[in-house]
Amino acid sequence: MSLRSGIERQTHRLSALAPGGFFFALHIRFALPLLHHQTYPQGWTDRYTEEAYALRDPIIAWGFSQVGAARWSEIKIPDPFDILEQAKDFGMIYGFAVSCGEMKSRTIASAARDDREFSDDEIAEFSELIQQLHKITEPPTTLTDAQLEALRCIANGDRHAAAAAKLNISESALKARLSSARQGLLARTTAEAIQRAKDYRLL
Repeated sequence: MSLRSGIERQTHRLSALAPGGFFFALHIRFALPLLHHQTYPQGWTDRYTEEAYALRDPIIAWGFSQVGAARWSEIKIPDPFDILEQAKDFGMIYGFAVSCGEMKSRTIASAARDDREFSDDEIAEFSELIQQLHKITEPPTTLTDAQLEALRCIANGDRHAAAAAKLNISESALKARLSSARQGLLARTTAEAIQRAKDYRLL
């Protein structure tokens, strides 16, 4: 099973556990996650984005201050913008948060529903899935010299043919190196791979 299909499989299982929607942000480094996904109601997502609530969200603050899991009702971090109260207008009445990983590569997730508190078993199952996602998407600490050379050429503006000539390899070999670099960095495009390599200070 490929990494991408593994992520999709875990995400599908998370959806089944969170009838009111969920989100995860995997391996948050330099304030940005490696991967993120959310299924909350669109109206709430729009408001959350427009108001920049990520900077004020007590759930996110809890996620950076703790590891483990906690129901929203148990989190005592101040919420001066009434973010959790506003979420109720979108059916997100009950929920919990999950946090795992080292501070330099923290994963934070949360799930919601409108009818009751989540059970301990539901929280444990969701938490286990998030920890699995955190583990399988651990970003690389290094790329091969060949992958880095290929990315560096493209980052410097070379087209495939020119980059291949510069590296004295065939164009298909260059594309293979770029493809393996994308896979290692969980990037959909070469441009995204270059940015992530820079973010992780590999380039």
